[in-house]
Amino acid sequence: MTRSLDEAVHAVHDVTSLPHGSSRTARILAEVERIEAEGPVEALAFAYNTLVDAYVWGEEVDKAFVPFTRALRLYDERPDVFDDADAYSLFWSFKWMTGHLVDFPGVSSAQIDATLADMERRFVIAGHGLNAVRHSNFRWQQHSNPDPAAVAEAYEAWVATPRDAYSQCEACESGDRAAYLVEAGRGDEAVRIIESVLPEEPSCATEPADMLAYLQLAYLDQGDAEGVARAHFLGLGHLEGPYDLCGPRARYAEVLGRTGNTERALRMIARVTDVLAGSRSPGERLMVLTHVGIGARALAQADPSTPVSLPGVPARDVAALAAWVEAEADAVAAAFDARNGNDVCSRRLALARGRAARTLDVDLAVLRLEDLAEEPVAAAPGTSDLPPADTVDSLLASAAAVEDSDPRTAAVLYRTAARAAEDAGLLPTAGFALAEAAQLAALLDDHTGAAAGFRRALGLLLAGGVDARDTAPVARAAARVTTLDDDVVALLATFDRLVDALGGGSPGAVGGAEPGHGTAFAARVAAADAAELLELRDSRARLLATAGRLVDAAAEAFALTALHGAAGNRLDEAHAAWLAGRCLVGTGDHEGALEPLVRAATLFRAQRQRQLSTSVSDEVLDVLGRLGRSDEASLVLAEIAGEGR
Repeated sequence: MTRSLDEAVHAVHDVTSLPHGSSRTARILAEVERIEAEGPVEALAFAYNTLVDAYVWGEEVDKAFVPFTRALRLYDERPDVFDDADAYSLFWSFKWMTGHLVDFPGVSSAQIDATLADMERRFVIAGHGLNAVRHSNFRWQQHSNPDPAAVAEAYEAWVATPRDAYSQCEACESGDRAAYLVEAGRGDEAVRIIESVLPEEPSCATEPADMLAYLQLAYLDQGDAEGVARAHFLGLGHLEGPYDLCGPRARYAEVLGRTGNTERALRMIARVTDVLAGSRSPGERLMVLTHVGIGARALAQADPSTPVSLPGVPARDVAALAAWVEAEADAVAAAFDARNGNDVCSRRLALARGRAARTLDVDLAVLRLEDLAEEPVAAAPGTSDLPPADTVDSLLASAAAVEDSDPRTAAVLYRTAARAAEDAGLLPTAGFALAEAAQLAALLDDHTGAAAGFRRALGLLLAGGVDARDTAPVARAAARVTTLDDDVVALLATFDRLVDALGGGSPGAVGGAEPGHGTAFAARVAAADAAELLELRDSRARLLATAGRLVDAAAEAFALTALHGAAGNRLDEAHAAWLAGRCLVGTGDHEGALEPLVRAATLFRAQRQRQLSTSVSDEVLDVLGRLGRSDEASLVLAEIAGEGR
């Protein structure tokens, strides 16, 4: 039975509430196919536009061209079925399509030129402004034209064209302008543009992360270490979100490599490893390879033997990483040059690599505990005559007030409050204040300072007699940033102490309340403590693995797999099984590793964690290969897929 227009529109609209990804795309694709087959045709424009949106933001932009083309054909044949919102979405999508056509070397220059001409023709006929057309043309010229003067002319034509309803949002426009200006050696202009819009708190899908990454590059080229650091910390909090941020992350990797922040650079590179290995369009991949290659080359100049381990990347040190990334980038650039009929991409790549030699020492430390012994306790305004406890309270209030807007300053205030509290003998307060400072340091990617801060904070909390249930979250936070061998050993001793205090290895004994006795409050406390114990043991198992005690870590992970399974914590059960399997692989026990890895992959699939399930499945295939049982791969994968549905 054909649905009514309202029913079809509501069905399409319901899809937009889903997060971008395969599920949303599959749902809207099914709706498009149903409307194409059954009608009503009046809902088809909305459905096509929604599918284009799903493909673009679901990182399958190459698939968006088909529904976009169908929407254009429908617009030509039945403009009456497009309301104002449908028409606006169609014309807006033109920018996505022309921009992304450039990213695929298999799309000919002639096709891109024709699409741009069609875009301009349609915008003129519809009476729309031409700012979006000029922007799209500029991006194509920037990518393909070997004449810098022609590119500059296209840029000026774009920025001189009045803004209209189809222009980039003001945040994106500033970022796009900065991107060109930095690459063109006009960093001073980029700085002026970005600094002028930052007070307005610009925000869009990839902004202000993008513009702040370019701001760092501009300050780096100017030799302004303070400017780099300020822009770096402003941008860090914007590197998370529902949209693809591989661009700003790659630029951060370059900045960190060129400023001598090796550990941070490698952590940032790890966040774009999937793109390095080819998970995005060729254009996006070339961009990421370019920035990561520059950062890796700078790191290799400082210490070529620095070890790296990145999934899918055949490199064991930064020298090999730089060489591999550059070879991959050269190959992609050559494909674009063949499409463009010139060598502009390869020349731009070679020119960009020269930035690796322009380095600058930039100190990005957030927490330095060694300074505390020499620093006087800074009193907050108006607190000089207050009792010590009131001074601490004032410092803590000042830190909390700026924690969101200026976390680096908040970390300093928390550590100062911790010193004041320690001097006043308020050890629990000192411990928690220092833990807050350490957590902010971790969020700002200062893992060294965070680990030291957490270590000292735990000492203060234990010395102050703080209850294990309140100390445990601090210990778990410490485990996430602790990597040095001596620190891991010391932290393990703290974990053992806390585990014992919370009931040892028996969650049912936590809290000291017998089942069926005591008040409801006592039962809730016992349940909370039991949950905390599981979390604590999970972190302890990972610490054991970090310390190289793989047999012990596997045993603890197996125990946690059973406990999480009994509690119905399926995702935690999957992670525990994965840890057990990986630890056994590390010991060489591939036979023993197979079952927990298969279990983890199956559980991840059941929880709709497809990326994790795929990663673990790849490990399963590797184990089967090492066991000489590759012929079982299809059956095992079918088992994972079948049980995971």
